[in-house]
Amino acid sequence: MMRKSRPAGVAPKATEAILESISDGVFTVDHEWRITSFNRAAEEITGVPRQEAVGRRCSEVFRASMCEADCALRRTMASGKPVVNQTGFIVNAEGRRIPISVSTALLRDGRGKVVGGVETFRDLSLVEELRKELEGRFELGDMVSRSPAMRRLFDLLPQVAASGSTVLVQGETGTGKELLARAIHSLSPRREKPFVAVNCGALPDTLLESELFGYKAGAFTGAGKDKPGRFALAEGGTIFLDEIGDVSPALQVRLLRFLEERTYEPLGGTQSVQADVRVVAATHRDLAALVKDGAFRQDLFYRINVVQVELPPLRQRKADIPLLVERFVGHLNRLRGRSVPGVSRDTLAILMAHNYPGNIRELENVIEHAFVLCGEGPVEPSHLPDDLMARAPPKARRTDLRGSVRAAEAQSILDALKRNHFNRLAAARELGMHKTTLFRKIKALGLNLPETDGRSGPGS
Repeated sequence: MMRKSRPAGVAPKATEAILESISDGVFTVDHEWRITSFNRAAEEITGVPRQEAVGRRCSEVFRASMCEADCALRRTMASGKPVVNQTGFIVNAEGRRIPISVSTALLRDGRGKVVGGVETFRDLSLVEELRKELEGRFELGDMVSRSPAMRRLFDLLPQVAASGSTVLVQGETGTGKELLARAIHSLSPRREKPFVAVNCGALPDTLLESELFGYKAGAFTGAGKDKPGRFALAEGGTIFLDEIGDVSPALQVRLLRFLEERTYEPLGGTQSVQADVRVVAATHRDLAALVKDGAFRQDLFYRINVVQVELPPLRQRKADIPLLVERFVGHLNRLRGRSVPGVSRDTLAILMAHNYPGNIRELENVIEHAFVLCGEGPVEPSHLPDDLMARAPPKARRTDLRGSVRAAEAQSILDALKRNHFNRLAAARELGMHKTTLFRKIKALGLNLPETDGRSGPGS
Protein backbone atom coordinates (compact mmCIF):
# COMPACT_ATOMS: atom_id res chain seq x y z
CA MET A 1 0.00 0.00 0.00
CA MET A 2 1.01 3.66 -0.38
CA ARG A 3 3.02 5.28 2.40
CA LYS A 4 1.01 7.46 4.77
CA SER A 5 3.31 10.50 4.47
CA ARG A 6 1.09 12.46 2.10
CA PRO A 7 -1.22 15.46 2.34
CA ALA A 8 -4.53 14.70 4.01
CA GLY A 9 -7.31 13.85 1.66
CA VAL A 10 -5.04 13.27 -1.32
CA ALA A 11 -5.58 9.54 -1.74
CA PRO A 12 -8.31 7.61 0.07
CA LYS A 13 -7.70 3.90 0.56
CA ALA A 14 -10.00 2.93 -2.32
CA THR A 15 -8.05 5.19 -4.64
CA GLU A 16 -4.79 3.71 -3.34
CA ALA A 17 -6.01 0.20 -4.16
CA ILE A 18 -6.87 1.27 -7.70
CA LEU A 19 -3.50 2.96 -8.19
CA GLU A 20 -1.73 -0.19 -6.98
CA SER A 21 -3.59 -2.36 -9.52
CA ILE A 22 -3.05 -0.36 -12.73
CA SER A 23 -0.12 -0.87 -15.12
CA ASP A 24 0.70 2.85 -15.47
CA GLY A 25 3.27 4.36 -13.12
CA VAL A 26 1.83 7.09 -10.87
CA PHE A 27 3.61 9.40 -8.46
CA THR A 28 2.84 12.67 -6.69
CA VAL A 29 5.09 15.55 -5.65
CA ASP A 30 4.82 18.47 -3.28
CA HIS A 31 5.79 22.08 -4.00
CA GLU A 32 9.45 21.22 -3.34
CA TRP A 33 9.34 18.58 -6.11
CA ARG A 34 9.78 15.81 -3.54
CA ILE A 35 7.93 12.57 -4.24
CA THR A 36 5.10 11.96 -1.75
CA SER A 37 3.68 8.73 -3.24
CA PHE A 38 4.90 6.09 -5.67
CA ASN A 39 2.77 3.18 -6.89
CA ARG A 40 3.72 -0.42 -7.67
CA ALA A 41 3.91 0.11 -11.48
CA ALA A 42 6.24 3.08 -10.95
CA GLU A 43 8.55 0.77 -8.98
CA GLU A 44 8.50 -1.85 -11.74
CA ILE A 45 9.10 0.57 -14.63
CA THR A 46 11.88 2.52 -12.95
CA GLY A 47 13.43 -0.30 -10.94
CA VAL A 48 13.46 2.03 -7.89
CA PRO A 49 11.76 0.77 -4.69
CA ARG A 50 9.21 3.22 -3.32
CA GLN A 51 10.99 3.51 0.01
CA GLU A 52 13.97 4.92 -1.92
CA ALA A 53 11.83 7.15 -4.14
CA VAL A 54 9.56 8.80 -1.60
CA GLY A 55 11.13 11.92 -0.14
CA ARG A 56 13.60 12.40 -3.02
CA ARG A 57 13.31 14.96 -5.79
CA CYS A 58 11.58 13.48 -8.85
CA SER A 59 14.44 14.45 -11.18
CA GLU A 60 16.83 12.34 -9.07
CA VAL A 61 14.61 9.29 -9.43
CA PHE A 62 13.58 9.53 -13.08
CA ARG A 63 16.58 11.08 -14.84
CA ALA A 64 14.19 11.73 -17.72
CA SER A 65 14.95 13.41 -21.05
CA MET A 66 12.38 16.10 -20.27
CA CYS A 67 13.38 16.84 -16.66
CA GLU A 68 15.79 19.67 -17.45
CA ALA A 69 14.52 21.35 -20.61
CA ASP A 70 10.81 20.54 -20.89
CA CYS A 71 9.37 19.13 -17.68
CA ALA A 72 5.68 18.41 -18.26
CA LEU A 73 4.89 18.50 -14.53
CA ARG A 74 6.66 21.84 -14.11
CA ARG A 75 4.56 23.29 -16.95
CA THR A 76 1.38 22.02 -15.31
CA MET A 77 2.36 23.45 -11.93
CA ALA A 78 3.10 26.83 -13.52
CA SER A 79 0.04 27.09 -15.81
CA GLY A 80 -2.51 24.89 -14.09
CA LYS A 81 -3.14 23.10 -17.38
CA PRO A 82 -2.75 19.33 -17.68
CA VAL A 83 -0.37 17.70 -20.16
CA VAL A 84 -1.55 14.57 -21.97
CA ASN A 85 0.64 11.87 -23.57
CA GLN A 86 3.91 13.75 -23.95
CA THR A 87 6.60 11.31 -25.07
CA GLY A 88 10.15 11.06 -23.78
CA PHE A 89 12.29 8.61 -21.89
CA ILE A 90 13.60 7.86 -18.43
CA VAL A 91 16.77 6.05 -17.36
CA ASN A 92 15.92 3.16 -15.04
CA ALA A 93 17.95 1.87 -12.10
CA GLU A 94 19.96 -0.38 -14.46
CA GLY A 95 20.91 2.57 -16.68
CA ARG A 96 18.61 1.49 -19.53
CA ARG A 97 16.60 4.06 -21.48
CA ILE A 98 12.85 3.42 -21.20
CA PRO A 99 10.57 5.21 -23.71
CA ILE A 100 7.50 6.60 -21.92
CA SER A 101 4.42 8.75 -22.46
CA VAL A 102 3.59 11.21 -19.67
CA SER A 103 0.38 12.88 -18.47
CA THR A 104 0.27 15.43 -15.64
CA ALA A 105 -2.28 17.30 -13.53
CA LEU A 106 -2.47 19.47 -10.41
CA LEU A 107 -2.95 17.69 -7.07
CA ARG A 108 -5.56 19.27 -4.77
CA ASP A 109 -6.65 18.47 -1.23
CA GLY A 110 -10.23 18.06 -0.08
CA ARG A 111 -10.73 21.86 0.08
CA GLY A 112 -9.47 22.39 -3.49
CA LYS A 113 -6.11 23.81 -2.48
CA VAL A 114 -3.18 22.91 -4.77
CA VAL A 115 -0.79 20.80 -2.71
CA GLY A 116 1.44 19.50 -5.51
CA GLY A 117 1.27 17.65 -8.78
CA VAL A 118 0.54 14.15 -10.06
CA GLU A 119 2.15 12.42 -12.99
CA THR A 120 1.26 9.17 -14.73
CA PHE A 121 3.67 7.52 -17.12
CA ARG A 122 3.35 4.54 -19.44
CA ASP A 123 6.15 2.21 -20.54
CA LEU A 124 6.29 2.31 -24.37
CA SER A 125 9.08 -0.28 -24.73
CA LEU A 126 6.81 -2.85 -26.39
CA VAL A 127 5.33 -0.24 -28.73
CA GLU A 128 8.84 0.91 -29.64
CA GLU A 129 9.97 -2.66 -30.32
CA LEU A 130 6.97 -3.26 -32.58
CA ARG A 131 7.62 0.01 -34.40
CA LYS A 132 11.24 -0.93 -35.00
CA GLU A 133 10.21 -4.39 -36.17
CA LEU A 134 7.77 -2.91 -38.68
CA GLU A 135 10.31 -0.33 -39.87
CA GLY A 136 12.94 -3.02 -40.16
CA ARG A 137 10.61 -5.05 -42.35
CA PHE A 138 10.20 -2.21 -44.83
CA GLU A 139 13.39 -0.21 -44.43
CA LEU A 140 17.13 -0.73 -44.72
CA GLY A 141 19.39 2.30 -44.62
CA ASP A 142 17.85 4.80 -47.06
CA MET A 143 15.98 2.08 -48.95
CA VAL A 144 12.28 1.35 -48.39
CA SER A 145 10.25 -1.52 -49.78
CA ARG A 146 7.47 -3.92 -48.96
CA SER A 147 7.86 -6.10 -52.07
CA PRO A 148 8.76 -9.78 -51.49
CA ALA A 149 11.83 -9.57 -53.77
CA MET A 150 13.25 -6.60 -51.85
CA ARG A 151 12.43 -8.17 -48.47
CA ARG A 152 14.47 -11.23 -49.48
CA LEU A 153 17.28 -8.86 -50.44
CA PHE A 154 17.03 -7.04 -47.09
CA ASP A 155 17.25 -10.39 -45.28
CA LEU A 156 20.33 -11.39 -47.27
CA LEU A 157 22.20 -8.08 -47.02
CA PRO A 158 23.52 -8.37 -43.42
CA GLN A 159 25.29 -11.63 -44.36
CA VAL A 160 26.70 -10.07 -47.55
CA ALA A 161 27.89 -7.01 -45.61
CA ALA A 162 29.59 -9.07 -42.92
CA SER A 163 31.40 -11.31 -45.42
CA GLY A 164 33.90 -8.71 -46.66
CA SER A 165 33.70 -10.18 -50.18
CA THR A 166 33.63 -8.12 -53.37
CA VAL A 167 30.03 -7.47 -54.43
CA LEU A 168 28.56 -6.88 -57.89
CA VAL A 169 25.26 -4.95 -57.86
CA GLN A 170 23.27 -5.26 -61.07
CA GLY A 171 20.16 -3.33 -61.99
CA GLU A 172 18.73 -0.81 -64.38
CA THR A 173 19.67 2.85 -64.21
CA GLY A 174 17.89 4.62 -61.36
CA THR A 175 17.12 1.55 -59.24
CA GLY A 176 19.24 2.75 -56.31
CA LYS A 177 22.49 0.83 -56.71
CA GLU A 178 24.51 3.39 -54.75
CA LEU A 179 21.97 3.32 -51.90
CA LEU A 180 22.39 -0.45 -51.79
CA ALA A 181 26.19 -0.11 -51.75
CA ARG A 182 25.93 2.38 -48.87
CA ALA A 183 23.65 -0.03 -46.99
CA ILE A 184 26.23 -2.82 -47.42
CA HIS A 185 28.93 -0.50 -46.06
CA SER A 186 26.83 0.69 -43.11
CA LEU A 187 26.07 -2.91 -42.09
CA SER A 188 29.68 -4.06 -42.42
CA PRO A 189 32.54 -4.01 -39.88
CA ARG A 190 33.98 -1.15 -42.00
CA ARG A 191 31.08 1.18 -41.18
CA GLU A 192 33.27 3.60 -39.20
CA LYS A 193 35.68 4.00 -42.13
CA PRO A 194 35.11 6.01 -45.38
CA PHE A 195 32.63 5.16 -48.11
CA VAL A 196 33.88 6.56 -51.44
CA ALA A 197 31.75 6.47 -54.61
CA VAL A 198 33.14 6.82 -58.14
CA ASN A 199 31.04 6.93 -61.32
CA CYS A 200 33.31 5.18 -63.82
CA GLY A 201 31.07 6.11 -66.74
CA ALA A 202 31.20 9.85 -66.05
CA LEU A 203 34.97 10.34 -66.46
CA PRO A 204 37.28 9.89 -69.46
CA ASP A 205 39.67 6.98 -69.12
CA THR A 206 42.85 9.00 -68.43
CA LEU A 207 41.18 11.11 -65.77
CA LEU A 208 39.47 8.09 -64.20
CA GLU A 209 42.84 6.35 -63.72
CA SER A 210 44.31 9.30 -61.82
CA GLU A 211 41.09 9.68 -59.82
CA LEU A 212 41.21 6.06 -58.70
CA PHE A 213 44.92 5.62 -58.08
CA GLY A 214 46.18 9.19 -57.57
CA TYR A 215 49.42 10.53 -58.97
CA LYS A 216 52.90 11.67 -57.98
CA ALA A 217 54.29 15.16 -58.51
CA GLY A 218 55.63 15.49 -62.04
CA ALA A 219 53.61 12.57 -63.42
CA PHE A 220 52.23 14.90 -66.08
CA THR A 221 52.12 18.61 -66.93
CA GLY A 222 50.44 20.49 -64.10
CA ALA A 223 51.01 17.78 -61.49
CA GLY A 224 52.87 20.01 -59.06
CA LYS A 225 52.38 17.84 -55.98
CA ASP A 226 51.24 14.37 -54.97
CA LYS A 227 47.51 13.73 -55.00
CA PRO A 228 45.94 10.69 -53.31
CA GLY A 229 43.39 8.74 -55.34
CA ARG A 230 40.01 7.39 -54.33
CA PHE A 231 41.50 4.07 -53.24
CA ALA A 232 43.76 5.92 -50.80
CA LEU A 233 40.82 7.99 -49.52
CA ALA A 234 38.78 4.81 -48.95
CA GLU A 235 41.51 3.14 -46.86
CA GLY A 236 39.93 0.76 -44.35
CA GLY A 237 36.47 1.36 -45.83
CA THR A 238 34.55 0.70 -49.03
CA ILE A 239 34.91 1.99 -52.58
CA PHE A 240 31.87 1.91 -54.83
CA LEU A 241 32.70 1.63 -58.55
CA ASP A 242 29.49 2.53 -60.37
CA GLU A 243 29.05 1.67 -64.08
CA ILE A 244 32.09 -0.56 -64.09
CA GLY A 245 30.92 -1.98 -67.41
CA ASP A 246 32.05 1.28 -69.06
CA VAL A 247 35.70 0.94 -67.97
CA SER A 248 38.25 0.61 -70.82
CA PRO A 249 40.25 -2.65 -71.28
CA ALA A 250 43.48 -0.91 -70.18
CA LEU A 251 41.99 0.22 -66.90
CA GLN A 252 40.36 -3.16 -66.42
CA VAL A 253 43.89 -4.63 -66.17
CA ARG A 254 44.81 -2.26 -63.34
CA LEU A 255 41.58 -2.99 -61.48
CA LEU A 256 42.21 -6.72 -61.87
CA ARG A 257 45.65 -6.36 -60.32
CA PHE A 258 44.24 -4.48 -57.37
CA LEU A 259 41.57 -7.14 -56.75
CA GLU A 260 44.17 -9.92 -56.99
CA GLU A 261 46.99 -8.37 -54.97
CA ARG A 262 45.32 -5.46 -53.11
CA THR A 263 48.08 -3.17 -54.39
CA TYR A 264 48.27 -0.35 -56.95
CA GLU A 265 50.75 2.20 -58.25
CA PRO A 266 49.89 5.92 -58.44
CA LEU A 267 50.52 7.52 -61.83
CA GLY A 268 54.18 8.41 -62.05
CA GLY A 269 55.00 6.23 -59.05
CA THR A 270 57.58 3.46 -58.92
CA GLN A 271 56.49 1.67 -55.75
CA SER A 272 53.34 -0.34 -55.13
CA VAL A 273 50.94 0.86 -52.45
CA GLN A 274 49.09 -1.63 -50.26
CA ALA A 275 45.40 -0.86 -49.69
CA ASP A 276 42.79 -2.32 -47.37
CA VAL A 277 39.65 -1.43 -49.30
CA ARG A 278 36.50 -3.41 -50.00
CA VAL A 279 35.14 -3.10 -53.53
CA VAL A 280 31.44 -2.90 -54.39
CA ALA A 281 30.92 -2.61 -58.15
CA ALA A 282 27.71 -1.85 -60.04
CA THR A 283 26.48 -1.76 -63.60
CA HIS A 284 23.26 -1.53 -65.59
CA ARG A 285 24.86 -3.52 -68.40
CA ASP A 286 24.95 -7.31 -68.89
CA LEU A 287 28.57 -8.05 -67.99
CA ALA A 288 28.30 -11.71 -69.02
CA ALA A 289 27.27 -10.59 -72.52
CA LEU A 290 30.13 -8.06 -72.59
CA VAL A 291 32.55 -10.85 -71.67
CA LYS A 292 31.19 -12.98 -74.51
CA ASP A 293 31.66 -10.06 -76.93
CA GLY A 294 35.22 -9.48 -75.71
CA ALA A 295 34.42 -6.01 -74.33
CA PHE A 296 35.02 -6.97 -70.70
CA ARG A 297 37.77 -9.16 -69.26
CA GLN A 298 36.54 -12.55 -68.11
CA ASP A 299 39.05 -12.74 -65.24
CA LEU A 300 37.95 -9.32 -63.95
CA PHE A 301 34.32 -10.39 -64.21
CA TYR A 302 35.04 -13.41 -62.01
CA ARG A 303 36.90 -11.22 -59.51
CA ILE A 304 34.05 -8.74 -59.04
CA ASN A 305 31.26 -11.30 -59.33
CA VAL A 306 32.02 -13.03 -56.01
CA VAL A 307 28.62 -12.06 -54.61
CA GLN A 308 25.99 -10.81 -57.06
CA VAL A 309 22.99 -8.77 -55.96
CA GLU A 310 20.16 -7.92 -58.37
CA LEU A 311 18.00 -4.82 -57.84
CA PRO A 312 14.57 -5.23 -59.46
CA PRO A 313 13.21 -2.32 -61.54
CA LEU A 314 10.39 -0.24 -60.10
CA ARG A 315 7.85 -1.66 -62.56
CA GLN A 316 8.32 -5.04 -60.82
CA ARG A 317 7.78 -3.60 -57.34
CA LYS A 318 4.93 -1.13 -57.82
CA ALA A 319 3.64 -1.80 -54.33
CA ASP A 320 6.61 0.29 -53.18
CA ILE A 321 5.44 3.44 -54.99
CA PRO A 322 3.26 4.76 -52.10
CA LEU A 323 6.16 4.23 -49.66
CA LEU A 324 8.62 5.99 -51.95
CA VAL A 325 6.24 8.88 -52.63
CA GLU A 326 5.72 9.40 -48.90
CA ARG A 327 9.49 9.45 -48.34
CA PHE A 328 10.17 11.91 -51.19
CA VAL A 329 7.40 14.29 -50.08
CA GLY A 330 8.64 14.16 -46.48
CA HIS A 331 12.21 14.89 -47.59
CA LEU A 332 11.15 17.86 -49.72
CA ASN A 333 9.00 19.23 -46.88
CA ARG A 334 11.99 19.20 -44.54
CA LEU A 335 14.33 20.59 -47.19
CA ARG A 336 12.10 23.51 -48.17
CA GLY A 337 10.22 24.20 -44.97
CA ARG A 338 6.85 23.24 -46.45
CA SER A 339 3.96 21.11 -45.20
CA VAL A 340 2.58 19.38 -48.31
CA PRO A 341 0.40 16.54 -46.91
CA GLY A 342 1.14 14.10 -49.73
CA VAL A 343 -0.50 13.18 -53.02
CA SER A 344 -4.17 12.86 -53.84
CA ARG A 345 -5.86 9.56 -54.66
CA ASP A 346 -6.07 10.42 -58.35
CA THR A 347 -2.40 11.41 -58.45
CA LEU A 348 -1.30 8.17 -56.81
CA ALA A 349 -3.45 6.19 -59.25
CA ILE A 350 -1.60 7.82 -62.17
CA LEU A 351 1.78 7.24 -60.53
CA MET A 352 0.90 3.58 -59.96
CA ALA A 353 -0.03 3.11 -63.63
CA HIS A 354 3.32 4.37 -65.00
CA ASN A 355 6.13 1.88 -65.79
CA TYR A 356 9.11 4.14 -64.94
CA PRO A 357 11.87 3.42 -67.45
CA GLY A 358 14.01 5.68 -65.23
CA ASN A 359 12.96 3.74 -62.12
CA ILE A 360 13.15 5.34 -58.65
CA ARG A 361 15.18 8.29 -59.90
CA GLU A 362 12.40 9.10 -62.38
CA LEU A 363 9.73 8.88 -59.68
CA GLU A 364 11.78 11.19 -57.44
CA ASN A 365 12.09 13.75 -60.26
CA VAL A 366 8.33 13.56 -60.91
CA ILE A 367 7.58 14.27 -57.24
CA GLU A 368 10.07 17.16 -57.13
CA HIS A 369 8.49 18.68 -60.27
CA ALA A 370 5.01 18.39 -58.75
CA PHE A 371 6.24 19.79 -55.42
CA VAL A 372 7.34 23.00 -57.16
CA LEU A 373 3.88 23.54 -58.69
CA CYS A 374 1.59 22.54 -55.83
CA GLY A 375 0.55 24.85 -52.99
CA GLU A 376 -0.05 23.76 -49.42
CA GLY A 377 -2.59 21.09 -50.38
CA PRO A 378 -1.88 17.61 -51.74
CA VAL A 379 -0.21 17.01 -55.09
CA GLU A 380 -2.91 16.81 -57.78
CA PRO A 381 -2.70 15.36 -61.33
CA SER A 382 -2.42 18.90 -62.73
CA HIS A 383 0.93 19.24 -60.94
CA LEU A 384 2.48 16.22 -62.67
CA PRO A 385 4.80 16.65 -65.67
CA ASP A 386 3.02 16.94 -69.03
CA ASP A 387 5.00 14.10 -70.60
CA LEU A 388 3.93 11.75 -67.80
CA MET A 389 0.29 12.71 -68.22
CA ALA A 390 0.57 12.29 -72.00
CA ARG A 391 1.86 8.72 -71.57
CA ALA A 392 -0.69 7.80 -68.90
CA PRO A 393 -3.48 5.58 -70.31
CA PRO A 394 -6.92 7.24 -70.18
CA LYS A 395 -8.12 4.53 -67.81
CA ALA A 396 -5.37 5.40 -65.33
CA ARG A 397 -6.49 9.03 -65.30
CA ARG A 398 -9.98 7.97 -64.26
CA THR A 399 -9.21 5.08 -61.93
CA ASP A 400 -9.05 5.40 -58.17
CA LEU A 401 -6.37 4.35 -55.70
CA ARG A 402 -8.08 1.11 -54.76
CA GLY A 403 -8.17 0.01 -58.38
CA SER A 404 -4.50 0.82 -58.88
CA VAL A 405 -3.43 -1.06 -55.78
CA ARG A 406 -5.63 -3.97 -56.80
CA ALA A 407 -4.01 -4.07 -60.25
CA ALA A 408 -0.50 -3.87 -58.74
CA GLU A 409 -1.34 -6.70 -56.32
CA ALA A 410 -2.69 -8.85 -59.14
CA GLN A 411 0.45 -8.28 -61.21
CA SER A 412 2.68 -9.10 -58.23
CA ILE A 413 0.85 -12.40 -57.66
CA LEU A 414 0.96 -13.32 -61.35
CA ASP A 415 4.68 -12.59 -61.53
CA ALA A 416 5.36 -14.78 -58.47
CA LEU A 417 3.27 -17.59 -59.91
CA LYS A 418 5.09 -17.44 -63.26
CA ARG A 419 8.49 -17.49 -61.55
CA ASN A 420 7.40 -20.62 -59.68
CA HIS A 421 5.82 -22.34 -62.72
CA PHE A 422 2.35 -21.68 -61.22
CA ASN A 423 3.15 -23.69 -58.09
CA ARG A 424 0.74 -21.99 -55.66
CA LEU A 425 2.54 -23.15 -52.52
CA ALA A 426 5.95 -21.95 -53.72
CA ALA A 427 4.47 -18.62 -54.87
CA ALA A 428 2.79 -18.15 -51.47
CA ARG A 429 6.13 -18.72 -49.73
CA GLU A 430 7.83 -16.18 -52.01
CA LEU A 431 5.09 -13.61 -51.37
CA GLY A 432 5.31 -14.17 -47.60
CA MET A 433 1.67 -15.23 -47.17
CA HIS A 434 -0.21 -18.41 -46.24
CA LYS A 435 -1.36 -20.53 -49.17
CA THR A 436 -5.05 -20.10 -48.22
CA THR A 437 -4.55 -16.32 -48.29
CA LEU A 438 -3.07 -16.62 -51.78
CA PHE A 439 -5.99 -18.79 -52.98
CA ARG A 440 -8.46 -16.24 -51.58
CA LYS A 441 -6.68 -13.35 -53.30
CA ILE A 442 -6.53 -15.22 -56.63
CA LYS A 443 -10.29 -15.75 -56.44
CA ALA A 444 -11.04 -12.18 -55.29
CA LEU A 445 -8.88 -10.67 -58.05
CA GLY A 446 -10.43 -12.91 -60.70
CA LEU A 447 -7.09 -14.23 -61.96
CA ASN A 448 -7.25 -16.85 -64.70
CA LEU A 449 -4.57 -19.47 -64.11
CA PRO A 450 -3.60 -22.70 -65.90
CA GLU A 451 -5.38 -25.82 -64.67
CA THR A 452 -2.08 -27.38 -63.58
CA ASP A 453 -0.86 -26.19 -60.18
CA GLY A 454 2.84 -26.65 -61.00
CA ARG A 455 3.46 -29.13 -58.19
CA SER A 456 6.11 -30.88 -60.25
CA GLY A 457 8.00 -27.57 -60.70
CA PRO A 458 10.50 -25.89 -58.42
CA GLY A 459 9.49 -25.44 -54.81
CA SER A 460 6.98 -28.30 -54.76
